[in-house]
Amino acid sequence: MGIALSKKHGKAVRRNRIKRLIRAAYADALSALPFRCSMVILPKVCAEYSYASFKDSLVSAFGRMKK
Repeated sequence: MGIALSKKHGKAVRRNRIKRLIRAAYADALSALPFRCSMVILPKVCAEYSYASFKDSLVSAFGRMKK
């Protein structure tokens, strides 16, 4: 898994926090992944980021994946 963030997301401290939240959500949502694959995650810019929203988005995306 790769995470790509631009400077539009804020300064380095904020970007690193977003990456930590995504990594934690990915680790918890990994059981919903139907098969092993490589992926790059590009979060959209928004005012607030939360662990719950990242986890919900990942589980939803994993559910739509097909082999």
